[in-house]
Amino acid sequence: MKGHIGEFEELVLLTIAVLGEQAYGVAVLEDIQERANRKISIGALHSTITRLEEKGFITSYMGEPTQERGGRRKRYFHLTASAKQALADMKSLRNELWNLSNLELSSQ
Repeated sequence: MKGHIGEFEELVLLTIAVLGEQAYGVAVLEDIQERANRKISIGALHSTITRLEEKGFITSYMGEPTQERGGRRKRYFHLTASAKQALADMKSLRNELWNLSNLELSSQ
């Protein structure tokens, strides 16, 4: 693995996985904000996306220009096999820690 993933990187990777073929910048941003009830800047997202590409966790390609975006193209993202392995490792670690902890959570 080319480095660990941080909490926000994990959110971005999982959101890309959820959005599938519709994973482009604004869609990822809006999905994270809605699900996590968290305000994030587009700059913070782009920095994270650049870092994830440098780590080899995502690839991207440019879509066709659209009228809805004034002729601009969307940049779509896909997870690599390294990203899927990193997410699986992180999930395994979290599960292990939750199982070992004595925390009892309630939804009240």
